[in-house]
Amino acid sequence: MTGETFYLLSGVWARVMLAIFIQAIRLSYRIEARSPDLTNRSGFPRNAMMFHTVTNMNVARDEETQAIRRRMNRLLLIVLAGFALLWAGVSLVQSAE
Repeated sequence: MTGETFYLLSGVWARVMLAIFIQAIRLSYRIEARSPDLTNRSGFPRNAMMFHTVTNMNVARDEETQAIRRRMNRLLLIVLAGFALLWAGVSLVQSAE
């Protein structure tokens, strides 16, 4: 694989991973809005409470919110698998040289 091809594929991979992660963050904000214990009442912006939504801490137990949470978890697993795939690909390229 030439260097240009590797850089091109890495750029496409990075954009795809970033897009998927942004979708997961947006779902986390939707989950927070539906969960009374996670609602932001301070009036100041804050980061997404991803740890709480992933681990189901203080998340509303209704079926629709749980379905959104499962979808967010799937997206995060896709991102994790993408990084594992990149690591494996880089390892293969290094061992081939």
